Amino acid sequence: MRPEPIPLLRRVLPSVFVLVVAAALFVAAQLPSASAADRHSLAGQFRFTQMQIDLPAGLPERHVRQVNPAYEDIRSWISSVGAGIAVNDLEGTGKANDLCLVDTRSDSVVVTPAPDTGKRFAPFVLTGAPLAMSDSTAPMGCVPGDFNADGRMDLLVYYWGRTPIVFLHKADVTALSPATYVPTELVPWIPGSDGRYHGRLWNTNAVAVADYDADGHPDVGVFNYFPDSQVLNPVAQPDVEMNHSLSKAENGGGAHILHFSGATAGATPSVDYQEQDAIDPAVATGWTLAAASGDLDGDLQPELYIANDFGNDRLLHNVSTPGNIKFDLVKGRRGAFTPKSMVLGNDSFKSMSAEFGDLQNKGRFDIFVSNITASWGLEESNFVWSNNADDTAAAKAKLARGTAPFDNKAAELNMAWTGWGWDAKMADFDGSGNVAVVQTDGFVKGDINRWNWLQELAMSNDMLLQNPHMWPKAGPGDDIAGSEEMAFWVREPSGRYVNLSAELGMNAPTPTRGVAVGDPGADGSQDFAIARQWEAPVYYHNDNSAGDRFLGLHLYRPSVEGGDPHGSPAYGATVTIKTASGRTHLEQLDGGGGHSGKRSFDLYFGLGDDSAKPVSAMVCWRDNTGAMHEQTMDLSKGWHSLMLTDHASEVTTS
Repeated sequence: MRPEPIPLLRRVLPSVFVLVVAAALFVAAQLPSASAADRHSLAGQFRFTQMQIDLPAGLPERHVRQVNPAYEDIRSWISSVGAGIAVNDLEGTGKANDLCLVDTRSDSVVVTPAPDTGKRFAPFVLTGAPLAMSDSTAPMGCVPGDFNADGRMDLLVYYWGRTPIVFLHKADVTALSPATYVPTELVPWIPGSDGRYHGRLWNTNAVAVADYDADGHPDVGVFNYFPDSQVLNPVAQPDVEMNHSLSKAENGGGAHILHFSGATAGATPSVDYQEQDAIDPAVATGWTLAAASGDLDGDLQPELYIANDFGNDRLLHNVSTPGNIKFDLVKGRRGAFTPKSMVLGNDSFKSMSAEFGDLQNKGRFDIFVSNITASWGLEESNFVWSNNADDTAAAKAKLARGTAPFDNKAAELNMAWTGWGWDAKMADFDGSGNVAVVQTDGFVKGDINRWNWLQELAMSNDMLLQNPHMWPKAGPGDDIAGSEEMAFWVREPSGRYVNLSAELGMNAPTPTRGVAVGDPGADGSQDFAIARQWEAPVYYHNDNSAGDRFLGLHLYRPSVEGGDPHGSPAYGATVTIKTASGRTHLEQLDGGGGHSGKRSFDLYFGLGDDSAKPVSAMVCWRDNTGAMHEQTMDLSKGWHSLMLTDHASEVTTS
């Protein structure tokens, strides 16, 4: 019996589908872009002065790392990360005017004043002594935070080659110097007699701090890249590996969630964290470069986004109870014309950062994710995960069903392509009420273009990738996207975004990594600092004073007995404002997420033309017992400090 002929429609349907998708992408790519006149007009809203960041004298200036023998031929690739920067109030003055940075040239963790705030103390290096270290350990980032709830700002430093160290601020020391801090192991281990480090060989590239279980204390998510191994030891056994897939790798260092278990304050402070099985191991072993958190469903238990370089990104719904941190995996829904790689959780792009923020003034969090989008290279797409839930109740229902409430709108917003993207931060730099996005770019800088070798790797069989010797050489002198410029995305009147970095003089052809945003001068104008890979960090002072066109908030909870009376940061608190013209905007006290840049704890709202009248602000928080509270306040323009107990009250911090 002869089979029936395949209907014509069935035969041509796949081709028609491909043509429709291609046409849709072409139309998206051809949407009108800002004219030269429009770009000039938009750029006129911003003015920055580039400033040098002071570093301690005499630091070395290397340009590549020593690596495990198995990685020797790709040592520039292995050396492509580690430049980090954070801004916060380390002195306790009420101003976020101090920087903590990692300079890859010297593998140093440096604490220094913001350059536009005076030489208030001498820049210095945090070494970790007397804790044991090794010659093959390198710092990767610095996260300010109050980890023992005493109201004094500590510093968590994470590394390749060891577990993180928390530098706890002593109660009896106010001036900043190495003597200010007590280095403390975040993950305790039993020391040997040789004075060397013999703990777990974590290779961390991201940390996200938040009160995940809503018990009133910050927890720490540590996200590793390479599996536990001696990546930077040039005399170690060559028993290391690479990812076993470019898009589905599950052999990375993965996620570790550490729960706050106790602490003490005083001249010899301490803190205790315990690791919990918070994430299904099946989804916790990606090659992670960034992680961030934000409350999507209104319960003040933040959801977690894990951005994996190799492996699907993960959005995790927070279903924790006090003392027990737990996350459930959720994924996006695929439409008829949605490529699989554009669906959250099914994507195969090389994600480098994640940033929660209210990008479109909807009163709900969107997520910006950097990917590799280099023209004539690995031209994927950034993600702008636009929140498609009507409100937090709708988001909660979707999350409970395992559905991520996001659609990718990167192309529609003109934010899909920049280059080899890294860290990104959303902030209002002109007081207009619209956030801009600062995005770092660039990979390995050299003289010889090696994109052709990288393209060969991208087309190779996944079975070859796990062996480092099968990777194309990448050593000193080789260049892969090494002259790319950072991006400064500004919102147009149409709602689309345009990159104005060239017009604003931010287009140095240098690989950049971490972004830190804050208002060190407390003048209502947000500045930002950039960590650059194998180059000096740089600071951008905002010359375009917001004047009285802003609302700024410092949010505190009471510190422990014997702690600083000003209080401790109210981790996870959110504020939604509604202006006289009806515009809404949502911000959160971010404990520290993204790739290697950490913003200050201050909440900032540009008011634009709405500054003449008080702003209605809905403040939501958990108190020190974990109880939820919500209070609506009318706040005038300028800076305010709020103490959050069972109610919100304004306090002075000077």
